[in-house]
Amino acid sequence: MLEKWFVQAKRADFDKMGEVFSIDPVIARIIRNREVITEEDIKYYLNGTLCDLHSPWLMKDMDKAVKIIKDKIKGQKTIRVIGDYDIDGVNATYILLKGLERCGAQVDTDIPDRMKDGYGINESLIDDAFEAGIDTIITCDNGIAAVAQTAYARQLNMTVIITDHHDIPFEEKDGMKKEIYPMANAIVNPKQSNCSYPFKQICGAVVAYKIVQALYEEFNIPEEECHQWIEFAAMATVGDVMDLVGENRIIVREGLRRMKSTKNKGLASLITLNGLTDGNLSSYHIGFVIGPCINAGGRLDTAKRALELLNCDSIEEAGKLAGDLKNLNDSRKSLTLKGLETALELIEASELKKDKVLIVYLPKCHESLAGIIAGRIRENYNKPAIVFTDCEGGAKGSGRSIEAYNMFEELSKCKDLFTKFGGHPMAAGLSLPKENIDILRLRLNKETVLTEEDFIAKIMIDVPMPIHYITEKLIRDLEILEPFGKANEKPLFAEKNLCILSARILGKNQNVLKLKIQNNTGCTMDALYFGNIDKFQEFLSGKYGEEELKAMYAGRENKIQLSITYYPTINEYNGCRTLQVIIKNYC
Repeated sequence: MLEKWFVQAKRADFDKMGEVFSIDPVIARIIRNREVITEEDIKYYLNGTLCDLHSPWLMKDMDKAVKIIKDKIKGQKTIRVIGDYDIDGVNATYILLKGLERCGAQVDTDIPDRMKDGYGINESLIDDAFEAGIDTIITCDNGIAAVAQTAYARQLNMTVIITDHHDIPFEEKDGMKKEIYPMANAIVNPKQSNCSYPFKQICGAVVAYKIVQALYEEFNIPEEECHQWIEFAAMATVGDVMDLVGENRIIVREGLRRMKSTKNKGLASLITLNGLTDGNLSSYHIGFVIGPCINAGGRLDTAKRALELLNCDSIEEAGKLAGDLKNLNDSRKSLTLKGLETALELIEASELKKDKVLIVYLPKCHESLAGIIAGRIRENYNKPAIVFTDCEGGAKGSGRSIEAYNMFEELSKCKDLFTKFGGHPMAAGLSLPKENIDILRLRLNKETVLTEEDFIAKIMIDVPMPIHYITEKLIRDLEILEPFGKANEKPLFAEKNLCILSARILGKNQNVLKLKIQNNTGCTMDALYFGNIDKFQEFLSGKYGEEELKAMYAGRENKIQLSITYYPTINEYNGCRTLQVIIKNYC
């Protein structure tokens, strides 16, 4: 994959910013690079608290939804929360369940089976609710596209409240977009065009949290009680890859703080089982350790298992459920690797690699892994990718996009090919007859305005900084920028023309490269690289020759010079602390 490196050249008085907020000017520069500009915004970024979150009442239909729910609770009507099978849906379901129970509701839950039901509420789930005597259905993290399903539930005289965060479906006529809404009794979704809620990028679990917040206010329940659900909203925010800006940043920072001493037995068991009890829990651990375990239930078994874990009151049972989910995630990793290898072989051996939008059909792939594999394909080629696999009645696909391609809008133009469709600009899920896969591939590639420039990965360097500037204090100061994630990535530093004094490959799987690097001031430091070591070696041998590569590994003098982007860290071993860098990119 081609790369272009850019230095972010945002201007500000970094020394003055440093004085005002008692931060290093380097930190001030990074904050400015994150488009945090005004003094008020900087205060919010650095010191925002739960008190700074927007009022839930600003959301369209919040008053209507709360009134309906309150009346149903007073009338002792039965309520069913229907969620989704991913980390956002599971946490949204849990938050609504516990919040409604606290308000005195007669409430239970249901979550679609990924294989049997597919995404979102459907007639089968509605029939189950009707037969169980349910009066009111509340969706979470789904429902905004359920026009026919909502109409069906209303025909059965059921009350339907939709809570969601996905983009509003639309149809285009005469160059104008017309949004299509289900005829629910209330719709709470910040993406509605006439919703005045100021921050639109929240996940389904945060929408659920806002509803519980409003309900607690209506039922005169102390707001502090609502804060106990913030860790689940935080888990969903990171797991659903929302932008970690604005109030999402506050929710995740506060949620992580609370998660370290969580009272939830299920979550505590999952944290312990994954060896994360040292107090250093971060957004990385949610995104790449805890989150995948929560998602594994919905992928390979049932998401109800993850919900059961969060609801668990027994430490013994929580430990068993956590172990089951971890084992499922280990299986998921193995299946994903096999599926990805098949997909890459298929692309490289065919005309597909010439396409600007990659459509890959893997009939034997487990359908729950299609999205993960699509994401890995996107990372490999920096192109939008959709992976299809067989399902009952046709094919089911999951797509992952790049910044230059609004996948939701582009796929919306092809809705005539689909039996089911929904998503975001950066991701989508869809179902269609198998014979439409090639038609979709041809249409998307014919209509796209993507250029070759769009496929060149843009590496944005925050600060060109020689390694001798790195100190323990600077590394500690970088922690105030956390939590890191989408739209608030770890800062990227860079230095050119470093000498490599020695190199060796480490790790049980021989997948870590450790270098001893030196800059032109004579400063030496350890550097670790966790990427593709074979490609790294190919790059160096191609540029400098095999003999220089051998000299590097032997620790002999060599002609190799390496420019890197990096992130500085502290290595602690046997009580000794040393500075080191993690290499992200090289040239």
